[in-house]
Amino acid sequence: MLEMEKDFDSKVKIQRTSSSSNGAGIVQRSKSFVFRAPQENYTIQDFELGKIYGVGSYSKVVRAKKKDTGVVYALKIMDKKFITKENKTAYVKLERIVLDQLEHPGIVRLYFTFQDSFSLYMALESCEGGELFDQITRKGRLTEEEARFYAAEVVDALEYIHGLGVIHRDIKPENLLLTAEGHIKIADFGSVKPMQDSQITVLPNAASDDKACTFVGTAAYVPPEVLNSSPATFGNDLWALGCTLYQMLSGTSPFKDASEWLIFQRIIAREIRFPDYFSDEARDLIDRLLDLDPSRRPGAGPDGYAILKIHPFFKKVVWDNLRTQTPPKLALEPGTQSPVADDVQESSWSPSHIGDGSAASARQPDGTASSSEGTGSITRLASIDSFDSKWQQFLDPGESVLMISMVKKLQKITSKKVQLILTNKPKLIYVDPSKLIVKGNIIWSDNPNDLSIQVTSPSHFKICTPKKVMSFEDAKQRASIWKKAIEGLQNR
Repeated sequence: MLEMEKDFDSKVKIQRTSSSSNGAGIVQRSKSFVFRAPQENYTIQDFELGKIYGVGSYSKVVRAKKKDTGVVYALKIMDKKFITKENKTAYVKLERIVLDQLEHPGIVRLYFTFQDSFSLYMALESCEGGELFDQITRKGRLTEEEARFYAAEVVDALEYIHGLGVIHRDIKPENLLLTAEGHIKIADFGSVKPMQDSQITVLPNAASDDKACTFVGTAAYVPPEVLNSSPATFGNDLWALGCTLYQMLSGTSPFKDASEWLIFQRIIAREIRFPDYFSDEARDLIDRLLDLDPSRRPGAGPDGYAILKIHPFFKKVVWDNLRTQTPPKLALEPGTQSPVADDVQESSWSPSHIGDGSAASARQPDGTASSSEGTGSITRLASIDSFDSKWQQFLDPGESVLMISMVKKLQKITSKKVQLILTNKPKLIYVDPSKLIVKGNIIWSDNPNDLSIQVTSPSHFKICTPKKVMSFEDAKQRASIWKKAIEGLQNR
């Protein structure tokens, strides 16, 4: 751990011109550079933490307001222990180094970093409009005008990224964030890959897989060549763009199925069904972006992005001033009046969840971990949509949320949206999000015979007790994460 901290503390100076020993066409590697986004000596106590934007395997992103300046950031908090254990150090470094060198209005900006004994922190630009995924979910599907606008802004940002010789490798609606005004920004560069002719400077020990054929990304957006272990190309991102455009227009991904294995089979077979309401232009563009040959996808060939931008689907787009144009109106989360979070309505999310907080580091006199530390791995598994003051009323003093998200409770004929909440008590309840009343308290048991969870598809799961079986649907396909969270708490 100490070696890792020294590694992250080291200052490195970016050499923006190619080394003569490397020659043209080789990724620039430097042993030292100074980050544009500095590493500061802040602590987590310097920030007022609000709602959780999202959670990954070794990180969570939290809305954080700097107490002395009032500036709001999206604070990415990464678990050092988990990063070391899972050999993710090079990926974290690469994400930090690449983000430091990207400067485009369609890409989230990195402002600064800091760290403590437990966590690494990246202060990123806060996109108050949320995820593009949420807009698709709230609206059911987007109009062609809306989809064209968002797709054009993604194309504009991808042209910049690819122009620097970098592949994102995880383009999807969840990683396309929206500003409060409604403009797109590409986020999450945790799977990024600089190509051999990249203009991005990287450290020798901060590089991803050299062959770029390691499986990364999200199942529904992975191109067939990656499934066949072929080296990554810019065409990978263009395939994902095609999947995303299809999802914007239809409300679902083109290769959606009951399991990852079935999704992969549909991708390899290129089994696509176009809804009748797709325009000819939209159908043609998606068809071309989902070409099995990555070099034939518009934007990946010798003509570059010019051939993509002149496609008839983009006929009405004025590419020169995209960011000054009026974006589509955002569909707000039910019960809110503005995409910008109100500090009064946010929870004062406790630093004990992360960093050097007392709960995270609490130990018994004999040196064993306390129960709060023991649930840390469960928190990492959690996928949390939001947690603000309106859910606080359902918690007892000292009780904290391990997982929370909006799901559909399915019945024979009808379904109803509920907020499903798992706490460290442990407690498992579901709440009516509009009336803010508990609709059900699932009796907890550490015995899997009395409480179990069955995953029937990426989106569907059942919570089983001796007296009742309850079916739920998670639109973000996190059924397996719910299973891990509940079973992890049972086995704590």
